[in-house]
Amino acid sequence: MNWRDAAACSGEDPELFFPISGSGLGMVQIGEAKAVCGRCPVTSRCLEWALGAGPMEGVWGGTTESERRAMRGRTTRERLGEAGRTAA
Repeated sequence: MNWRDAAACSGEDPELFFPISGSGLGMVQIGEAKAVCGRCPVTSRCLEWALGAGPMEGVWGGTTESERRAMRGRTTRERLGEAGRTAA
């Protein structure tokens, strides 16, 4: 079974997960989408997939595009820091 088959969002309107902005009514929509993710049994798999897929719009794994970008940046900095310590 694919993890997407068990996703809580599979029965929701896909538009919910693609807000038109990150402010005003878009923030309300983001909150509603994250609430669906909060009750989803496969949120971690979804987030893992979204992080690996690269930059993309929408709420995936309970995170927004900007939140995932920050996560990828932290991971990259951590890897670079580790590489510097092992090379020394």
